[in-house]
This record gives sequence, C-alpha cells and structure tokens, in this order.
Amino acid sequence: MLQRGRSHPRRKWSAASGAMVGIAASACCLLSLAPGASARVAQTGAVSRTPVSGTPSLATTGTTEQVRQLVQCGSTMYAVGSFTKISWGGKTYPRNNVFSFSAASPFKITPWNPNVNGQVNSIALNGGCSHAYIGGQFTSVGGTAVKNIAEIDTTTGSVAPGFGHNANGQVETLLLVNGHLLTGGHFTSLNNNSTNKYMVSLNPANGKDDGFLHLNITGHYSFHGSRPNSTMIYNQQLSHGGTLDLVEGDFLNVGGQARQQIFMLNLSGSAATVTGWSSPEFDGSKGNLPGGYPYQCGDSHPFYVTSAAWSPSDSSIYLATTGFHPWNLPTGSFPRSGLCDAVSAFPATQAEVLHKWINYTGCNSLYSAAADNTNTVYAGGHEQWAHNDMGCKFAGPGAIPAPGMGGFKASDGSLKLNAAGTAGRYTRARGIGVDDMLLTSAGLWMASDNLDGANSCGGVSGFAGICFLPYP
Repeated sequence: MLQRGRSHPRRKWSAASGAMVGIAASACCLLSLAPGASARVAQTGAVSRTPVSGTPSLATTGTTEQVRQLVQCGSTMYAVGSFTKISWGGKTYPRNNVFSFSAASPFKITPWNPNVNGQVNSIALNGGCSHAYIGGQFTSVGGTAVKNIAEIDTTTGSVAPGFGHNANGQVETLLLVNGHLLTGGHFTSLNNNSTNKYMVSLNPANGKDDGFLHLNITGHYSFHGSRPNSTMIYNQQLSHGGTLDLVEGDFLNVGGQARQQIFMLNLSGSAATVTGWSSPEFDGSKGNLPGGYPYQCGDSHPFYVTSAAWSPSDSSIYLATTGFHPWNLPTGSFPRSGLCDAVSAFPATQAEVLHKWINYTGCNSLYSAAADNTNTVYAGGHEQWAHNDMGCKFAGPGAIPAPGMGGFKASDGSLKLNAAGTAGRYTRARGIGVDDMLLTSAGLWMASDNLDGANSCGGVSGFAGICFLPYP
C-alpha cells in the first residue's frame, strides 16, 4: 500500500487491495481465489536474489516517476502510481498512472489504458477481475470527470457510471473484502457523505457508505518541533485468515480507543471493531523517556509506521518504518532505540504487546514489508545497511551493507547474507525506495521508482519501477 525521507504521498504506501489474489502487500503465497481468500504454498527457500528478466519498467522521461502498488488478479498484474510511459520488449507505451500486464513471462503489456490524469495510490479488483477501483489524487479517467476515486472497466478502461466518484481529499488505500470496499485517505467527505471521515466502508456496487465502519477517527501528532500534519489513513493489510486488518496513518483516537501510528480491526462481525492490539512503543500509552518509551520519531516524521506485514500464521506482525530517530534523543545517541528507521516484529496477540526484535538501518527509511513461510521477512526502502544501531547515515560497528531491500530471519530479525557473508542477500537501487511488496505463489513483486536513474535489482539493470524475484 505507502514518501521517503520526505512527505508521504502514498496510500498503500503497502499496499492493500482486494484483488483476487492480492491481499495487501503482506500477503504470502497466494493463488487465484475469491477476494480475501488465501492459500499457502510450501516453498523450498526464500525468493531468488536475481530478478526475472522481461518485466515492464518505467521508461526514461527525464522526471522521477514511481510505481506505488502492484496487484495480481487472475493472470494479470495491475500497476498504479505516478508515471507516463512504460517500457517493455524494446518498445515504449504511453500509460498515465495505470497499466496492466501478464503475470507470467513474457509479461506482455495489455492494451488497457484508462488514462488517469493524476497520481493513483491504490487499486482493488472485484472477484471476476472485470472492474477495478482506484484511489489517489486525480480529476479524470479517460476524459470523464471524477474526483480521487473511481470504478473502471478492466477491458475498456471507462468509468462505471453507477459507482460514486467524489472524494474531497486524496484517497490513499483501498481494500475489497467480504463485500466491503474499505477506503482510507485524507478525505472528510466521500460521495457527499461525511459521517465517516478518513476511513469508510463503501458498497462496491454504488460507492455509498454501507455502515460497516464507524471509527470516529480523530487527532494528529503534535510534539516539540513536529512538522505540520493532519489526520489521515495511509495504508492497510489484510490478515491471511481474512478477518483482521492492520491500518496505518495519522490519528490519536480510533473507535473510542487511544491509538497512534497503527491499529488492528476485527472484520468478522456485522460491523468492524478496533481490537486490543497495541503497544506503548508506538501509541504513547506509557509516556516518553525517561520511564516510558521513545514512541515519537524525528520532528520531520511525525507519522512513521508506513507499512506492516502478517506472518503466514497471522501470529506475528512486522513493521517497516521511517522516522530518522526519536525526536528527544540526539542524532548521535547510540545504540539506537525506538522503532524509527527499522524493521521490527511484534506478537499479533490482541492485547498490549512489546517488540520481539528490531533491526535498525541507521537513519534510512523503510516503506514496505512482506513475510513468507521460509522464515523470511522482506523489507524495502532506501536503506543502505542493516544491524546499524551504532550508526546514523554512516556504517557503525557491526553494520552490514543491505542497499534498497533486505531479507531478515523471522525468528530473530538477523539479516540473511550473501554467499560470501559480507553483505545482505538482496540488493536494489535505492532511489526513493521500495514502496510496495506483493508476495504471490510465484515470488516477490516490488514497486519502486527511477529517482536518479535507479533501475537495478539484484545487481542487474533494467528494472526501474518493477522487480520480480521468483521462488526457486
């Protein structure tokens, strides 16, 4: 769903969707099933460090462009973001912010071209893959006037007239599950209804509030020197069991409970409810240091939990964060503390919990995470190192090179190494950073960008914006 060392423009930033096989960026090993369903496939090892050749890429346009989310529906991949041209097979295809291609080699680009005139942050597809819901910051699709949300035909690209298409603020994340289109963003009114601000459940048929969510989301982050920020919902990830939803954003109260950075919803009832899962390490319930936890990150990053992933058993949750360092500790304070610029693991127990492990990048942001059943947690951003709790923008003692992405042991958070044992197993050109990760039964898809010409993955060039690492 889901912004790198700067303001956060994305949904998803991870990424969640209700595509036939895309249960958010954290979904593992999925097959073509009904929306929200999942099937776990036994894997013999973590994904390859070498990408599959022939996938589409962002074309060189002279400007920074970005793929924000990838979703698979049936045999087709759908990509959304901020881009104008896509390269594939030696040709360049004009595609404004949305396109699709075959999920298998040779990854042929389809003729589908909705032509959206602004950034698309998130996409979700219906069970038959015949219609897609898109959200972002745009005002037209194929010349038809819309505002930040729309339902579009996946054959013609035209806007479905029966679905409301008017959000008064940017839409960041969409998740279609059990007949509900869970929609989050900066909006305070959607399709002329302001009952549920920032996150609302829509009827997929007409776009009206269906009453499944009544969260009364309020508040925003404020501490010494914190940059201006406002209430919003940014990203979400559905559990493999399909009944729990992790939601990230900028808020202080959700569903009558104090929450910051991230909360967990139970979707199994007639209306969604906020669970008891939380932690003083990010919600401030035990106060700050001394005596509490450094739960607030740098003043330029008041919102910092940008993505999360479920373990295959739904028993653990992995967080990917930006944030620099705790606001009330100096840049040169070592070893690192708090959750800022790190990948971490927490129990998924629906109670107050503390982390199981943390692995620090050393003041470089992470924006995406995924986990599979090979004891591997994948995390991506524009990081340079792992195990760098003694460095900040430099490699401290014990730091291990891990540029662009890393694979971590789910059991203890240690970085998986290359054959020589000198660096991380995985690499990617840093750029803005990996904005989305999608695990399927075939492997790991990553959505990224071409900042400063970034186009390599696993040491191989030609992968600007999209990289696919297969299972062995």
